[in-house]
Amino acid sequence: MKSKLAVFSIAALSAALPLLAHHSFSAEFDNDKKVSLQGTVTKVDWMNPHIWIYLDVKDDKTGAVASWQCEGGPPNTLTRNGWTKNDLKKGDLISVNGTLAKDASKTCNASSVKFADGRTVFAGSSNPDAQKQ
Repeated sequence: MKSKLAVFSIAALSAALPLLAHHSFSAEFDNDKKVSLQGTVTKVDWMNPHIWIYLDVKDDKTGAVASWQCEGGPPNTLTRNGWTKNDLKKGDLISVNGTLAKDASKTCNASSVKFADGRTVFAGSSNPDAQKQ
């Protein structure tokens, strides 16, 4: 009986681990700090639970280039909003509007992305106010 309880306990804890890995928007991002970026795509990770867009952004004042990472929504949400993993390619010039991370890193939660072809799409942001922006 104890072994069955131990197996059940381990199974229950294992099932809960993915939930612990997921985060709320307000735990990582500051809704009062908006950012608009324009840069060149260096990489796209199109996978669950969120896509990540990596881009190099040039500072107009200093000319310095900074590497940014922007969290998007789940791939299924983005597909329902009209885009696919093939819409962003390394070297594309894009614009991203979003919300800055609380840790002051070059990280944002993307609310919209403007593709090289001029289309602007909702980025599947977990920000409750994202579609109002």
